[in-house]
Amino acid sequence: MINGTGVIVQTNLGRAPLSQAALRAMAAVGAGYSNLEFELEAGERGSRHRHLEGLLCQLTGAEAALVVNNNAAAIYLVLMALASGWEVLVSRGQAVEIGGGFRIPDVLRQSGATLVDVGTTNRTYARDYAAAIGERTALLLRVHTSNFKLTGFVHETSLAELAEVGRAHNVPVLDDLGSGTLLPTAPYGLSAEPTVPESVASGADLVTFSGDKLLGGPQAGLIVGRKTLVEQLKRHPLARALRVDKTTIAGLEATLQAYLRGAATAEIPVWQMIAAPLDGLRARAESLAERLGAAGRAASVVSCESAVGGGSLPGDTLPSFALALATAELDATARLLRTGNPAIVARIANEQLLFDMRTVLPEQDETLYEGLKLRVES
Repeated sequence: MINGTGVIVQTNLGRAPLSQAALRAMAAVGAGYSNLEFELEAGERGSRHRHLEGLLCQLTGAEAALVVNNNAAAIYLVLMALASGWEVLVSRGQAVEIGGGFRIPDVLRQSGATLVDVGTTNRTYARDYAAAIGERTALLLRVHTSNFKLTGFVHETSLAELAEVGRAHNVPVLDDLGSGTLLPTAPYGLSAEPTVPESVASGADLVTFSGDKLLGGPQAGLIVGRKTLVEQLKRHPLARALRVDKTTIAGLEATLQAYLRGAATAEIPVWQMIAAPLDGLRARAESLAERLGAAGRAASVVSCESAVGGGSLPGDTLPSFALALATAELDATARLLRTGNPAIVARIANEQLLFDMRTVLPEQDETLYEGLKLRVES
């Protein structure tokens, strides 16, 4: 499928494309046997957790790490292992629906934990958490509002302040980052998204985030934090039900290695797209428009805006360029392109079909050209 929508982490289209290194690693491990749970030097059974834990600790500054099959599972495991039958404090402004009906109050209820609302929808202070802590308080939960923004008369307790309250009352702090990122987003013209290392440094006892969004790897839920707490999670019976397989571990390991080498923006498609220079996007669009014009297909180049997507950076866009086609039957042509092989998904704006070059992978340019030449009427 070719994603011309301009949404980089497009959930409906499979979220993050994987790097070539991740694909090679997954294919190599999937094609035969591996040391998934085998210590080669000792010649005895080992743990699948060791393949990723060291890398995650090195990249985030955490003491320990655990990987499960998605971020929703990560949150659920933490709540089941540490708070079932106990109370969890959450700001009223963070008792949110993340997507697909995944609501924080519902997850807490299913885990056996009791939600205790703190503060108000628009203003919550550290003192509100401190006043609400009681004998049955098991966790302080911060949920990053990654898919919407509150503006105006608002106040949010910082993670550092929340961690201070937690330490004073001996209550762990769980920071659910949702998408989560290892790299700062501000240098690319986006709002400053909190990074995982920043959360760890701010004092969060556990941090959960996704593997298949801004991280740019296969679907997974990553948990990093204090060793004593992570060990509790590993021992919980639910951890086995939520564990990841050998190919996911291999793909994540290759993805994390790119971060360790400082090569994320060069090798990981999500970050290649975020960091793509405008001149290059315009040149690709102009080349395709010129070739389509020579083939009798009226095409032009227009400026547009791309979105990061994946429930992150709401309202933020990146300037981009799109290949634009004007046809008499926009909806019918869009459907024809979607149902072809490969499927080509565009967006419709200003009575044109737009193919945002930021989300069309460079190696797909030729395929896009051939598909448009064959399927779009002159």
